[in-house]
Amino acid sequence: MRSLSEKIAAIAPSATIEISNAAKRMAQEGVDVISLSIGEPDFDTPAHIKDACIDALRRGETHYAPSAGIPALTDVIAEKISRENGFAAQQDEVIVTCGAKDAIYEAMEAVLNPGDEALILDPAWVSYEPCARLAGGSVRHHALSPATFQVDDALLEAVGPRTKMIVVNSPSNPSGAVLNKASIRLIADICRDRDLLALSDEIYEKLVYGKEHVSLASLEGMAERTITVNGFSKAYAMTGWRLGYAVAPRPIVRQMEKVQQHTISHPTTFAMFGALAALRGSQDCVEAMRREFERRRDYLIPALRDLGYATAPADGAFYAYVKVDGDDIAIARSWLRDAHVAVTPGTAFYTPGWLRLSYATSMENLEEAVGRIARV
Repeated sequence: MRSLSEKIAAIAPSATIEISNAAKRMAQEGVDVISLSIGEPDFDTPAHIKDACIDALRRGETHYAPSAGIPALTDVIAEKISRENGFAAQQDEVIVTCGAKDAIYEAMEAVLNPGDEALILDPAWVSYEPCARLAGGSVRHHALSPATFQVDDALLEAVGPRTKMIVVNSPSNPSGAVLNKASIRLIADICRDRDLLALSDEIYEKLVYGKEHVSLASLEGMAERTITVNGFSKAYAMTGWRLGYAVAPRPIVRQMEKVQQHTISHPTTFAMFGALAALRGSQDCVEAMRREFERRRDYLIPALRDLGYATAPADGAFYAYVKVDGDDIAIARSWLRDAHVAVTPGTAFYTPGWLRLSYATSMENLEEAVGRIARV
């Protein structure tokens, strides 16, 4: 057989999915595993969203749609952005994608040339770097302060001559940190001064606790240089629907649409009607889930600190990021082997010495997991 792609061979598998698969294998063997390893809400998709999808199926919405998404959905996304996120968006500045991850990949393909560099703030979600490298770009990492997980003037020194884009994720996966206004302003200043693009991943924007989410594109001069990525997976418990979107300047969206036309064509037609119902309908379901996540956070973070663990600020998303003493990969393996608790090592997020625990599970599971960790 001829040799395989060297580019793909150089890309590591997703560490979060790998850990989750190991936990699932143990569970299939009859082991009582509590999985705190994957970022998926444990709630069912709200009924009105599922009903809208079913209705779309029944009336025959099973054929090709425009490559950027059905017009009703791109229009309501533009309205949502203009109303909630603090910057004006037009329908032709929106593209609906097969999940937020797809939006990130398409954005990287649309703007990065060979030799262009994406600057990633660590700890960082596992797929930013592979997406940049698949698109032919290179990557530079910049570590945020482990005390605050905010941006400071050191970011100025991290920008290199080939840097074209800064990747921003707030609220953060994995740390749960929410960038404050000073951090967002500093990133915006650097982008304007150095003529950089920004990719702002805001998929967890609805899951914030006691803080304020600020969209990077809402700052002066940033809408014309920011690709804002969002989706339906986290806020509406729609992970399996694979629906995300990006809002960006028209030239970037047109390039992303080319990538979409030649890969997935467009997201699933009838699923997009479910997303339309999600945005048009009552947001009470989103707030109910947010409150439950906050209740779990308010239990888990103090419980971990009582065991002697330091944690990152858990102001958003549904993760506790825990500092450990020693090899985080070995510790994660020992927790899985000895306590039957699955967590993700921080090495996967470019920050060795940390573990990510997802509290997107029941309070009963969290209490049992803490007890098992204490015994280990």
